[in-house]
Amino acid sequence: MSGTRNHEKLFDVGGKIALVTGSTRGLGYVLARGLGMAGAAVVINGRDRSRLDASVARLREEGLSVSGYCFDITDAEQIEAQVTRMERDVGTIDILLNNAGINKRGPLAELSERTWREVIDIDLTGAFLVSRRVVRGMIARKEGKIINICSLLSELGRATVAPYCAAKGGLKMLTRTMAVEWAGHNIQVNGIGPGYFHTEMTEPLARDKEFDSWLKSRTPAARWGDPSELVGTALYLASPASSFVNGQVIYVDGGMLASL
Repeated sequence: MSGTRNHEKLFDVGGKIALVTGSTRGLGYVLARGLGMAGAAVVINGRDRSRLDASVARLREEGLSVSGYCFDITDAEQIEAQVTRMERDVGTIDILLNNAGINKRGPLAELSERTWREVIDIDLTGAFLVSRRVVRGMIARKEGKIINICSLLSELGRATVAPYCAAKGGLKMLTRTMAVEWAGHNIQVNGIGPGYFHTEMTEPLARDKEFDSWLKSRTPAARWGDPSELVGTALYLASPASSFVNGQVIYVDGGMLASL
């Protein structure tokens, strides 16, 4: 019986407090909902107050324990103030899922510096700033989980998305460095590398018949991913089941990387 109970606790996140950045819609919302459905008290984040409040209300209607904090992940002062408030009102963060990200397309030779910096700041620097603040509590408790949402493009280059590729490649290496620095504090830092998932952000690509056809022919699974298919990996990396897994990126891509 004791072995059974231990097995049941392998993927248990019940009672844990999980902060998911950029979680008012898209993959972040689905991942926050998945953690909440598994028993975690979820803190969602966004920059748009009305959208944040609406997302909190929808999740609460499902009976989930959820709160929302409106702040810009590229602003260290806002992060300091809001995480301090979270720790006072909700509790110390056990699980941090750095999901917030954007993608802006354009030929590299014509790309503006402003666009480059915006993507790098949100997709890479934001994860550093939020992690740097949240990890203080994890180090003090000698326990914590950090999950960075990387990308298939952490490994591959594609035309017209240079800032995104650079940021997600950097996030892969930041994940490894965080793991090296913090593993001794019993903190596991890993990444998830989604392939092509059908979300609000990728809807224009899904409607593009030429791209849709290319994607399905290029992916061994021959389809787009459904956002719910990321939840299991997130739960694994957020739970005791991954207690000796550190500095890894798990690619959830329908086999695309394997078929190169």
